[in-house]
Parts: sequence; structure tokens; C-alpha cells
Amino acid sequence: MTILLFSILILLFLINVPIAVTLGMAATIVFLIEGNLSIIVIVQRMFNSVDSFPLLAVPFFILAGKLMENGGISRRLIHFANVIVGRVKGGLAIVSIVACAFFAAISGSAAATTAAVGSLLIPAMVKKGYDKSFSTALQAAGGTVGIMIPPSVPLVLYGVTAGVSISDLFLAGIVPGVLVVGSLMVLVFFISVKEGYGGGESHSFKEFLRAFADAILALLMPVIILGGIYGGIFTATEAAVVAVVYGLIVGVFIYREIKLPDLTEIFSSSVVISAVIMFIIAGASAFGYYLTRERIPAQLTEAMLGVTDNWIIALLIINLLLIFVGVFLETSAAIIILTPILVPIANAMGIDLTHFGIIMIVNLAIGFITPPVGVNLFVAANIAGTKFEKLVRAIIPFIIIMIIDVLIVSFLPFLSLWFIE
Repeated sequence: MTILLFSILILLFLINVPIAVTLGMAATIVFLIEGNLSIIVIVQRMFNSVDSFPLLAVPFFILAGKLMENGGISRRLIHFANVIVGRVKGGLAIVSIVACAFFAAISGSAAATTAAVGSLLIPAMVKKGYDKSFSTALQAAGGTVGIMIPPSVPLVLYGVTAGVSISDLFLAGIVPGVLVVGSLMVLVFFISVKEGYGGGESHSFKEFLRAFADAILALLMPVIILGGIYGGIFTATEAAVVAVVYGLIVGVFIYREIKLPDLTEIFSSSVVISAVIMFIIAGASAFGYYLTRERIPAQLTEAMLGVTDNWIIALLIINLLLIFVGVFLETSAAIIILTPILVPIANAMGIDLTHFGIIMIVNLAIGFITPPVGVNLFVAANIAGTKFEKLVRAIIPFIIIMIIDVLIVSFLPFLSLWFIE
């Protein structure tokens, strides 16, 4: 029956059935053929999978990101970043990466980070003489830090699925996120020096203070969220609600860039995105339930231990698997499907599950910039008004540097566990 399950899954993928429907339908069909489980039980398991207090953080963080995206936050963060590093060679390209890091600490979404920062910086970079394909690929790559730097929606999903503390995961994502940001900055600096892009844009200390004052409310948001979580004031889920209230107050009443009619679009788009993620979780729960009943995770763990008991080789194999899956599968679906399968293997190898969560997220982030799925590439290409195909060559250096980052994060666990040990 397991072969039948995956055959149905592949068939549904090939005919472009949505991932959430594919997962739920494949499992349901196999359960009905076996005839030993009522369809009511399947529906109940799907419902119970989304009936979770920690999962409430997902729609609230998505809504908070939307409020910040539309509330003038991204423009102020970009200006502040430009004042800091604009004078460096390739300054505007580096500003793009820094702005993505700032916005990532607000939105928790790779696509939202790409859209919010890219809509302002891609046209600005092209106007300053940067190659359009480079500018677009750079923005797509910079957007990937949206799921690494806390708060992060994929980290919430992993935490709920693996039974790992979301607060610990948020702490663990800080240093790896900074590592990726730093490596991308170094890469774009050398490319900019080689191609003769930008530089020389100096700003006075007075301009720095003015830009800082303008961006202070945006910069305070991650401080409030993470400080509240780690100070024991509220949980990660409650922090998401605080972020929404904060974003609403700043966008509507302080910056006044969100008008009341805009809220309808902001709320409705957040509902749609949240519903898609929850639908994927529900479908994946039915799929995962069948795999667990058939002892697939246990069998894979035994098979892995039969191949090697060396955690380094095991991690290399897992990294290859995650990068491959990330190329073809949407991140949320990949986390929900693979976590129950890979966590027992990580446990058996003695790998800390918080560290393993960061390994999964950084690996799957590469999928945002790799064809054929490459969500960030599609978002950035749409903003730039260029063809997806033209970005394939420009994105290769960014993929290579992120693979190096994956290896560093994988084999230096203290980077992830720095703040929680």
C-alpha cells in the first residue's frame, strides 16, 4: 500500500493538483481501499492537526507582516540601511541585504520580504546602473532570510510538528540568519567591485540620526516581540498578537500610511495565505498518519543506521535530500511532510532537534531561489518585469554561497545553540 500511496502522490503532482489536496487525497484514497479506517476518523485527524494554540502564531505573524509591509515600514528601513552602508562599493546591493534582514525580523516570510524590499530597491538599483538580472536575483536571495531570522512562520511549523520549543527555535535562528546575511553581503560586495557597481554615497551623522529616528518604531518591533518571549512576558503565539496590535497602531495611527479601506485587502490577503498553510497542514497530517501507521519513519531510521552510524555522513545525506525536496516542494509542505520522517533519524544520530530545525529551514530556504518552484524568483521577476528564465544564471552564485552556509550551520551546531545552551 505504501507504493500505491506514493504512486497516487506522484500522479497528482504531475497533473498539477494543489499540494494540500494532493497530500490529503492520496492518504484518503489508500485508507478507503484498505477499508479499515472510517473517513470520519481521517477528517477528525485533519481537523485536530490545525486545532492547535501554537499554530495561531502563523496567521497572526502573517497579518503582522502584511501590516508592516503596507504601513511604510519597508521604506523607512531601506532608507536607514542606505545611510549605514550606502557609501560602500556596491552599497545599494548591500542595502538590499541589510533591509531584508531588518524586514525579516518583522514579517517572518521570505516572499513578503522579497516583495516589500524588492518593490523599492530593484527599480532603484537598475536606475543606478546595476544589471537588472543581478538586482533581481540579489533581491530573491536576500528574501530567503525572511524564514531564518525570527519570528519565522516555518520555524513555528517545525516547532509544532517536532514538539520543539518555538522560543528556542527563534533564539537558534539568530546567528545562522546573521551568517547568511553576512555571506550574501560579502558576495555582492565582490561582484559589485568586479562589475563597478555603486559606491561613494556618503551621509552625515545628522542624516544617520534622522534616519534612525524615522525607523525607530520599525526597529523596535522585533525587540518587543523577542524581548517579550525571552523575558517570559508572553508566549510566541501571544507575541504574534502583540505584533499585529503594534503594526496596526504604527501603520494606521502613527505613520498613517494605512487607511481604513486598505485594511480590507490586508486582512483578506492574510486570511488567504493563512488558509493555504492550514490546508497544507491538514492534508499533510492525514498523509503523515498513514506513514506513521506503516512505520515508514522507523524503517527509514533503521535503513539510515544500516548505511552509517556516523552523524556527519548522515547529515550530508539529509542535507542533499532537503535541498532536492526544496527544489520541487513548497516550504510549508516540505516541513510538515519531512519533519516526522527525519526527526527520528536525527534523534537516533544524537543531533539536537533545535539545531536540526535550523538545518531544515536553511536548507529549504535555498528552494526559494531554485527553479522550477523558486517562489522568491517569481516574485522578484514579477517586480522587475523580467522573465524568470533570465535569472537562472544570475542566481547561481547565491545558491552556491547558501549551500556553503548550510554546511557551516550543519557541522557547527554551536552557531544554532549559542543563545540557548
